[in-house]
Amino acid sequence: MPSPLARAAGPVALAAGLLFAAIDVTRYLVADPALPRQVALTDPAARVVLALYFAAFCGLLIALAAVHLRTAEQAGGLGAFGFCAALVGTVAMAGNMWFEGFAVPWLADVAPSAILAGGSGTLVVGGLSSYLLFAFGWAAFGLAGWRSHTFPAVLGAAFVVAGLLGYGAGLPPYGIPVGLAMAGLGWWITRNPVTAAAGREVAC
Repeated sequence: MPSPLARAAGPVALAAGLLFAAIDVTRYLVADPALPRQVALTDPAARVVLALYFAAFCGLLIALAAVHLRTAEQAGGLGAFGFCAALVGTVAMAGNMWFEGFAVPWLADVAPSAILAGGSGTLVVGGLSSYLLFAFGWAAFGLAGWRSHTFPAVLGAAFVVAGLLGYGAGLPPYGIPVGLAMAGLGWWITRNPVTAAAGREVAC
């Protein structure tokens, strides 16, 4: 029998996608480019929104797993590759957002000179790799879903575009497209539950 998470893939993806997009919209509204970086990072509202953005990444991961559980048989090896790529990319970016939301504000309080100095060395490599993996992962997920006919071509194209734009997801509003693409996928699964699960049902 399919898992409860697979059965709830549509609503989970829809809710997680909308939440992800909504929080990035909030980040965009809260951000004040005129503020010095140290002041912006210690702002209570910014801290809360960054923490929520990390939580939204966790929701995105759960939605991704739910969708894959529902469509794995139909997606085949190509779909598995897309899922793994998106999983790795999202985990990398979620770690980046955890650091931004919890570690950086603390550093701004106890070691403001480190914030003013900016990143270097391994910190830059880690940050850049998270952006690249996130962009590649979601573009690969969209392409794999498109080519394996796991979901409509328009949704596959939406994920490819969202992934490429998601390279800048560390800053608002570039995370919004990924959230909207996931919400669109959740809506499609909810409206077409048999089609979305066809591969699994045939296999059973």
